[in-house]
Amino acid sequence: MEIGIKNVIEIKVTKENTAAALGSGTLSVFATPAMIALIEQTAWKSVEPYLNEGQGTVGTKLDISHLSPTPIGMTVKCETELTGIDGRCLRFEANVYDETGLIGKGVHERFIISSDKFQIKADSKLTSRD
Repeated sequence: MEIGIKNVIEIKVTKENTAAALGSGTLSVFATPAMIALIEQTAWKSVEPYLNEGQGTVGTKLDISHLSPTPIGMTVKCETELTGIDGRCLRFEANVYDETGLIGKGVHERFIISSDKFQIKADSKLTSRD
């Protein structure tokens, strides 16, 4: 895996990914949680081909600005670039656009994990809560 890996994903703004539907507001505009999910998806899919079998990545940090609203029916495009690697920590820069220009930008960090071990650790919380 090397710095510079890029990815682009486009989606349509629908009723299902609006602020009103996701509970982050009352308006029928592209929701910030939907933008964050799109950034995470674009980032993890960019590095997935470079991971060893049994590995995955998990999001650990976001510093995102949502700059402009996007109505239902428009296309939103997310672009990510891997800009840093520090051990298992991956740092991505993200830019999100609608058909009129930049609507969001920021930095996202993910950690490379062993998928099985991570799931076991998470599931162990079910038995330790008693």
